[in-house]
Amino acid sequence: MQVTVDVGSALQTIGVVVFALLVVGVFIMLVSRVRNFFASRSFEVSDRKGMQRRWVQIAEMLDQPGELSRKMAVLEADKLLDTALKSLAMSGETLGERLKFAQYKYPELRDVWWAHRIRNQLAHEASYHLEAGMAKSALKAFEKALKRLGAI
Repeated sequence: MQVTVDVGSALQTIGVVVFALLVVGVFIMLVSRVRNFFASRSFEVSDRKGMQRRWVQIAEMLDQPGELSRKMAVLEADKLLDTALKSLAMSGETLGERLKFAQYKYPELRDVWWAHRIRNQLAHEASYHLEAGMAKSALKAFEKALKRLGAI
């Protein structure tokens, strides 16, 4: 009995198997790195305490009389959220870009967009009038987002 082996076909089959194993290995490594990137980010205790102190100051601004205090509270809450996202290494040039990126890990951050839009109106429209109830709702949205991120 004589067995004939086509060396070319055998090498081609081995090459395809090795290539497939390499592709699977690279994919597993990439998934692992992305998971580690998101999982390893958290706030240092000192950063968190500082953000909590700043949040208390912002909440106190809301209780002060006058529309200017309400406007400042919303602007400062927006800045605190931006600081928190930067601390978590969320990529982007602006808070809006960082929020879009962060929503992949924290989908509930979609709920803070309207509060960020109020901030944008405050920053770009000098005559924008901010009602007390709207300011309070915006701060609640910022607070919820900051708590979800573990910043406060």
